[in-house]
Amino acid sequence: MDRYVTGAMIRRLREKNGMTQQQLAEKMFVSGKTVSKWETGRGYPDLSLIEPLAAALGVSVIELFAGGDVVNTNRSFAMRRMKVYVCPLCGNVILSSGEAVVSCCGITLPPLEAEPEDEEHCLKAERTEDEYYLSIPHEMSKTHYLSFLLAVRDDGYELKKLYPEGPAEGRFPIAGVRDLYYYCNRHGLFRVPLRRPAAR
Repeated sequence: MDRYVTGAMIRRLREKNGMTQQQLAEKMFVSGKTVSKWETGRGYPDLSLIEPLAAALGVSVIELFAGGDVVNTNRSFAMRRMKVYVCPLCGNVILSSGEAVVSCCGITLPPLEAEPEDEEHCLKAERTEDEYYLSIPHEMSKTHYLSFLLAVRDDGYELKKLYPEGPAEGRFPIAGVRDLYYYCNRHGLFRVPLRRPAAR
């Protein structure tokens, strides 16, 4: 059943919701034997049933496809838990303030792991009055380029989209900026910490 949804996932979510196979079957307008086949891998829910099945089990379709539900313990929006996702097909940039299942162009995206800078990737941050002027000596061709600059503050973020054959530079207000990030389409996400979070 690994093709699109696992029987173990259906069973676990059904039991978590305190439902019998028959109760789930009644919600889905199928037989109890059908639900049993789904859970044991002897059958697959028709794709037309996936959305109602997810609703009956109390999860999103993406969570059902992912094989695990997302329990987000970040109830108070802490930017230090922010995650960055980039679609390798269309270049879409998605940010979340906690755990999430993120999908784009039909694929589930993993959160990016930010790396420290290296010799090829070295951001220069100059203070000009109340702004940071950021520049990076990096190739900006159609095949190798920086996709965005990102300034993360205690209470939010600001993203500057960059384009192939354009300048690898941008400006951000200084106030509250904790970390700077930038993304190379070949080498991934880089992080430049500006100040340490206050001790708790």
